[in-house]
Amino acid sequence: MDIAMIGLGKMGFNMSLRLLQGKHRVVVYDVNAKTVAELAEKGAVGATDLKDLVSKLPSPKVVWMMLPNQFVDATIDQVAPLLAKGDVLIDGGNSKFTHDQERSKKLAEAGIHYLDAGTSGGVWGLQVGYCLMVGGDEAGFKLAEPAVKTLAPERGYLYCGASGSGHFTKMVHNGIEYGMMQAYAEGFELLEKSGFDLDLSKVADLWGQGSVIRSWLLELMVDAFKKDPHLEKIKGWADDTGEGRWTVEQAIEKAVPMPVITEALFARFRSRQNQDNAFGSKVIAALRNEFGGHAVKK
Repeated sequence: MDIAMIGLGKMGFNMSLRLLQGKHRVVVYDVNAKTVAELAEKGAVGATDLKDLVSKLPSPKVVWMMLPNQFVDATIDQVAPLLAKGDVLIDGGNSKFTHDQERSKKLAEAGIHYLDAGTSGGVWGLQVGYCLMVGGDEAGFKLAEPAVKTLAPERGYLYCGASGSGHFTKMVHNGIEYGMMQAYAEGFELLEKSGFDLDLSKVADLWGQGSVIRSWLLELMVDAFKKDPHLEKIKGWADDTGEGRWTVEQAIEKAVPMPVITEALFARFRSRQNQDNAFGSKVIAALRNEFGGHAVKK
């Protein structure tokens, strides 16, 4: 199918490559013209601006945005007037689900299908695929599904339902991720301070072999400890990108007890406030770098 990608950062660039590998025709645009040119060399169709991007798509047009949340609404304001009834606009970033509901209503007035696609997979998605949680108009989803299927691994995508449900599901996914990472961080800090000469990379690898706590995060810990056995090269500074906060907000609104996820979020606040150098905080910083390419402080 023909599809456009707006935003060619770590995620958008690799997603475009995966779509190209799936034999889709991909029209790409980014404010960084060099990135557009690089993808054009790999088979994509480069666009000079948003108008040019939309003009290079057949109808019904399918446009996917992979942008930081703060740029999504401004981009929609520019793209929507270029689209027509029956076209599809997808936000694959990490927007708050309530914003999706507002956008969907506004775009529906022009007959434009709006989809919120929660996207998980980080910098490894090109190789193993992206887990996709999609909400919005079902007719729009059917039009975009061939691309969604290419981006995801087998059984790796789900049409979640009404507008906002995709990003709500991804929000909770990220909240759970916070709690899992915090548990690993605390456990590995205790191992580090045990007094035994433990090889943490080997422990992480061992726990990935049939244990009850095996996970992809543990596989990434193996790599992190191989690069820096005692995480001496980084600070225990861990950012948060919004989804953990929104999860806790929803827990409060719906009276759902979430002590683990809430404390995991607060632990990240604490790591930045105190310029925390605790080993557990370093584990979280290292993990975020491994799966998402998030910056670490040296």
